[in-house]
Amino acid sequence: MEQHNEPIYRTTSARTTKMLVIMLGICIAGGAIFFSFWDYWISLPPGNQMHKAETPTASGGMAATGKHFDVEINFIESPDFKTLAFNALPGEDGHNPEVHANVGDRVEFIVANKGKSFHAFGVTDAAEGFEGVIPGTEVHTANNPLKPGESGQAAFVPTKEGTYYYICTVPGHRELGMQGTIIVGPAQAPSGPAPATGVSHDFDVKFIESPDFKTLAFNALPGEDGHNPDFTVKSGDSVTFTATNAGKSFHAFAVASDADDPTTVLFNSAIKSANNPLKPGESGKVTFTAGAPGSYHYICTVPGHAALGMSGNFIVEP
Repeated sequence: MEQHNEPIYRTTSARTTKMLVIMLGICIAGGAIFFSFWDYWISLPPGNQMHKAETPTASGGMAATGKHFDVEINFIESPDFKTLAFNALPGEDGHNPEVHANVGDRVEFIVANKGKSFHAFGVTDAAEGFEGVIPGTEVHTANNPLKPGESGQAAFVPTKEGTYYYICTVPGHRELGMQGTIIVGPAQAPSGPAPATGVSHDFDVKFIESPDFKTLAFNALPGEDGHNPDFTVKSGDSVTFTATNAGKSFHAFAVASDADDPTTVLFNSAIKSANNPLKPGESGKVTFTAGAPGSYHYICTVPGHAALGMSGNFIVEP
């Protein structure tokens, strides 16, 4: 039988060239579509571009009563480490102080590790254990605890009546005594806005991002001076915010009652929006009258940006 040793071609060079041209055209068209939506891709936080950003439920939004108070909590231990406590050992004045609040009050816990062990802080409604900590109330975690001498701060805004507990979330520490009680009473009627005071405030904020875009902030990154400053005014004051986009992503500004919900904008305080944001280098200004007393938040209203750090306190005093 005669054998054929010459190569057999399944296609021609012309057809191969045509296929390559078609594939190249598809790539170019896909790239054009992708970059035409560039504003959309970079407006959402990293890792969430293909779906709506999901943020954890916070411990509450606006303080309905306008009450905002601080509670200092210090981790301490007995010399033999068999008894752990807050502020003072059992039998001493100030031991595990009981905190009283109403629904809508904002309780700021100022926490410091004044012991020699490692600790972490959180608020829970569970009567035992170290799980079920309410998101937003944590100061470090069992896997990344406060070292001796370190400190932190967290806010708790109860949304319903009941008994809550502030605890050390390191396993076993609650059982050794690091548990205090928070008694939450019913919500009080919110006070209305005061008449115009004639007092004016001018505040400047800048949107900034970390180099890897995983951390967003106002004015300075976490740990730097000026990071997400608190702004405090009186009800009835005139407030002007100037917001500058000093980052590379797209941002928008507003005062909101719930930092995790960018739709809860108050006082006609918005500068641009998620659908029409400030581009890098752009600035905007808004003037409004501070309304009812309470603890609010100034945030970036692009979904997910507040959760990545673009959220600060805006406090309206009576």
